[in-house]
Amino acid sequence: MKSFLIITQVFRPDPAAVGQYFDEAAQAIAATKAEVTILTANRGYDNPKEKFAAIEACKGIQIQRLPLSSFGKTSIPLRIFAQLSFLVQCILRGLFARKLTDLLVSTSPPMAAITAVIIGFFRPKLKVHYWVMDINPDQAVALGTFSPKHPLVKALDWLNRRILRRADSIIVLDRFMQARLERKLMRPAEDLRSPIQVIPPWPMEDYLETVAHSENSFRKEQGWEDKFVVMHSGNHSLVHPLDTILDAADALKDDPRFVFVFVGGGMGKEIVDARLQEQSSAASNIISLPYQSLDQIRYSLSAADLHIVSLGNEMSGIVHPCKIYGILSIGRPVLSLGPKESYLNNIIEAKSIGLETELTEAGILRIGWSVMHGNVKDTTAALKAAISQTQKEREAIYLRAQEKAFDEFGRNNLILKFLDAIVR
Repeated sequence: MKSFLIITQVFRPDPAAVGQYFDEAAQAIAATKAEVTILTANRGYDNPKEKFAAIEACKGIQIQRLPLSSFGKTSIPLRIFAQLSFLVQCILRGLFARKLTDLLVSTSPPMAAITAVIIGFFRPKLKVHYWVMDINPDQAVALGTFSPKHPLVKALDWLNRRILRRADSIIVLDRFMQARLERKLMRPAEDLRSPIQVIPPWPMEDYLETVAHSENSFRKEQGWEDKFVVMHSGNHSLVHPLDTILDAADALKDDPRFVFVFVGGGMGKEIVDARLQEQSSAASNIISLPYQSLDQIRYSLSAADLHIVSLGNEMSGIVHPCKIYGILSIGRPVLSLGPKESYLNNIIEAKSIGLETELTEAGILRIGWSVMHGNVKDTTAALKAAISQTQKEREAIYLRAQEKAFDEFGRNNLILKFLDAIVR
């Protein structure tokens, strides 16, 4: 019988997307009759005041939550200390776990790969699986946190090369990530034990359902019945800048049809809240709401008329905003903010807008619009095009979005691919 140890600093009931994906992956692995143990933090990543049970058994999964593993995001030194504390505990438990056959690690926290390298070195028969959700030190360098020549950057790149060559399977979320990881290798990719596989995240279908505006209690409670709701939902990270949509909200502040809603948390939420404070409370068209519980996601996501997905200009191939899949599943149009070359634009199939004919074509034939960061004029033009669509045009987007969600990103098919990659 296979015995899996899964290491992730974030796990349910924490609302972070990484934890939710690991929960579904762990359940899928356990359904193959494998033993599954999760090592995770005992406090919330976004809200460290929230404490979880130290030991829990659920759906065939043994969950062990480790102390001193999460102190929130506000202090970088505390984040580093928490990550190191978490990783040391994971290494010790991994080295002495009995009958262990497989180890699954991700990039949460960024240095999690070191657990696989050390445990794998002392247990050479152990199969190691690397699930890449984002890439560091690339993210830290792109944000300007560290220079490319910083010792920590060089150390993390060395660690990346080691885990890539040690892993028995490597899963990335898009082809841009695949290309970036392959460039990190000093020798050809053929030196890897297993080729890098692209398996995108799947929609959380158990929690997703299209709720009509007329039946949406969340939308009614917020008083949005006569509004066109533009929503950004999820983690407000600095790698997903929102300045352009906030500037567009300011440009449209005198248009009473629009309301701009930001649901979730993260360091980038401070920018939203600061912009909200700048507006007059009586005339504000910006609304800031906390994370919604999973059982309310279908209502909050469906309350929007259009969703925002942002990817930083330097972040293609480094991070992967997986919120796009839930948006597709409920059939809502997308406004993508970011570089032209990205997996987002591959999904949306939208041109960078500018001409009126392109606006119309994008609205009818595709599932959204794509605008580069800083282009407030085209952003407001896209929003006006979206609000002006006919019911027939909106229904066409609804059908195309759901077709993409279930034909290309259906959960069952992607989970089967995931299991085929790691449960052999």
